Amino acid sequence: MAQLLLVDDHALVRSGFRLILETQEDITVIAEAENGKNALEYLVDAPQPDLILTDLHMDKMDGIRFIKAIKARYPDIKIIILTMDNDFHLVANAFDLGVDGYLLKSSHLDEILFGIRQVQRGGRYISSALSFDLMDYSAQHIPKEVNKTDVMTRYDLSERELLVLERIAEGYTNAEIADQIFLSKRTVEGHRQQLLEKTNSRNTAGLIRFGFKTKLLS
Repeated sequence: MAQLLLVDDHALVRSGFRLILETQEDITVIAEAENGKNALEYLVDAPQPDLILTDLHMDKMDGIRFIKAIKARYPDIKIIILTMDNDFHLVANAFDLGVDGYLLKSSHLDEILFGIRQVQRGGRYISSALSFDLMDYSAQHIPKEVNKTDVMTRYDLSERELLVLERIAEGYTNAEIADQIFLSKRTVEGHRQQLLEKTNSRNTAGLIRFGFKTKLLS
């Protein structure tokens, strides 16, 4: 059972999401707060949640400051951003700060629930719609012609690792990737870790940025 703290400055939004989340057998909302400051005050004497679902734009303490405070004081709590803001640079900054998921409020409910469960299982998740931001960014900032073989040689990437990277960018889980390319889940996890190390990426978002920046993904 995932115990969740909901942080959003709109009472109607909190109430709506709380009602939805509490219909799920594996998710319970243990508390809610209207901003990061109130959430931190709650956490001082309360049981820690497994996961925090927070907006970015709030009064008194915005989401970015709140994320930094949580990561400093409660590093084991997972954080998912739930927002209307789809700015790619803000997304990248959030993942660099250590968030585990980035969901858009405009996403379908099934995707929001899937993202929460993916993070709760130890993975990371980014809304599928944000892939368009990544593609726009790559189109504007990356040279049109890049030799993939040269890039793979430079970073010592294998063909199998490239296959894994492509499927990570498409949003597949390790288990789903394993089924698609006929490997064990553990082998895929190993390839993912090798990709992180070889590309000096901190997380899945960093891997995807690397893929578009180097034109390995298009």
